[in-house]
Amino acid sequence: MTLIHEQEVERTLDALVERFSGVKGTKLEAWVFDDEKSRRQAEAKLAAQGIEAKFRSAYKPLLHFFLEEVELENLTALHVVYPVHKACPKNRFLLEAYPLAGLAGEAQLTFEAGNEDAFYTVTLTAKGGGTETHKVFAPNRLHTDFIGETLLSPTGWLAVDGGIGERLETDYEVLFISAVEAVAAHDWGAKEPYFDELDITVTLPAEDRRLAVGEEVVSLREALHEDFYFTLLEVFQKKSGRPIGDRGLQPGQIIPEIREGETISVRIETRPLWTSEAVAEPQRLASAVSPIPVSQIRRELTAINGVAFEARSRSGRAIEARYHAGGDKPVIISGGQHANETTGIVGALRAAQTLNSREDAHFVISPLENPDGYQVHWRLRADNPLHMHHAARYTALGDDLEYRSGKELFEKAIRVEAERLSGAKLHVNLHGYPSHEWTRPLSGYVPRTFAMWTVPKGFFLIMRHHAEWTAQAEILIDRVSRHLAAIPGLVAYNTAQIKLFETHAGETGFRIVNGFPCLISIDDRHTVPLTLITEYPDETIYGPAFIQGHTAQMETVLAAYDAIQAIEEPAPISEPAV
Repeated sequence: MTLIHEQEVERTLDALVERFSGVKGTKLEAWVFDDEKSRRQAEAKLAAQGIEAKFRSAYKPLLHFFLEEVELENLTALHVVYPVHKACPKNRFLLEAYPLAGLAGEAQLTFEAGNEDAFYTVTLTAKGGGTETHKVFAPNRLHTDFIGETLLSPTGWLAVDGGIGERLETDYEVLFISAVEAVAAHDWGAKEPYFDELDITVTLPAEDRRLAVGEEVVSLREALHEDFYFTLLEVFQKKSGRPIGDRGLQPGQIIPEIREGETISVRIETRPLWTSEAVAEPQRLASAVSPIPVSQIRRELTAINGVAFEARSRSGRAIEARYHAGGDKPVIISGGQHANETTGIVGALRAAQTLNSREDAHFVISPLENPDGYQVHWRLRADNPLHMHHAARYTALGDDLEYRSGKELFEKAIRVEAERLSGAKLHVNLHGYPSHEWTRPLSGYVPRTFAMWTVPKGFFLIMRHHAEWTAQAEILIDRVSRHLAAIPGLVAYNTAQIKLFETHAGETGFRIVNGFPCLISIDDRHTVPLTLITEYPDETIYGPAFIQGHTAQMETVLAAYDAIQAIEEPAPISEPAV
């Protein structure tokens, strides 16, 4: 182990209470990165000394204005004019208001782009007919980040006795900036991977807040996890000379562990690879209400007839698969490429076990392609079960296994062998994405290179195909989406999420096919000519929502399997006459 950085940061709320204690008659307003409970406690301490203080949230200030200062049930209408700043996307502050449209209830909500760059103007119409107008400040700072990009990011602010005020560098910002600077300044050598595990352990006294909209939760701890993980990936992408967002980068396994605690502290150190395996009780697959342990995945695979084969991860964990030969056209079924997307793992197993009972079924099943990431997901959920945990997304090498090349394929070798054994023309690759809003508040708010994933938009399908398979791809998408549309409640689920998405983010940019958003494109990266990718909003869901998720995944596999059996392959291209 090597200690890279260790720091405890003075809490901004404590510093403000100490600074203004004894200064009677003072009025102050501050925007900080703290939960409502902590902010109210600090206000009460100052009020006891005759000091009027209002501590607001620097994170999603408009949403917190409505959560903390407005009785939404007493309104018939609310009109929001949102800021527009030249240094960020036009819808940035509209996104920050998410999911207000889901909280407004029966009140009519309208948004309008404004001319100001730091204030929302809010007009509220009460059921009695009266109206009120409020100005809601959204403090931000223009800054150059760790890879040289100019960003506009939420920040703290302090105003005294009615003045305009000035930027207040908060504890949240200090902790993040100093930690990333320490990692960036460390001598990592010249060869990837730079470490086995880079652990970032943070304590933060901030409670999560569940919202009455789907799976939505306001979490400063989750936001910090996301900002640490993706910022450090970018730091190492820059160090390696790769483009920002390059998924082939292999820095090692980056794991931010952001826990609730009394102090604001961070400790960063390198560690050996994580090799423990989580233990949990097995569940009946069809009614599983949470991710299942690897021990159960192994047992479920043994129930499937066929040839067993495997690959090994960087840590030595097995990636297990089965090849079930038959008279049908073969299909490859995979899950767990991104290991925090867990409904696909259960859905893949359920589909394979259904096909296993068919006489001529012909398929490969590889339900967990990234076992190293999966164990990180179990490790992180122990403290924060509702967070997305994108640190579990990639492998212990730190890359996305699909983008891996070279001699040491590790996890990706399972796909190569699946294609060799089966000769399949269709790969159904089960994925998920965040079930609630995904933000990076200290790096421009909207996740860089992942902007389309920041807000849920239902269960959607991605079809990647070779050029000569265009007609077949369209037929397959139509037949699969028709099958899914017959599942009770699934189209309504999509419609509700898409409506909320479009209110806060604009058009999805996707075609809607039989009630399902679809993205269909020519892509020759894959050796299999048809690749159907599912995207279910499953990071992180439990209970009935989890059952609905893995059922949709299973039904997609079965529908795609049946569809390909009746689809004719394209005629071979004849060679030109010599």
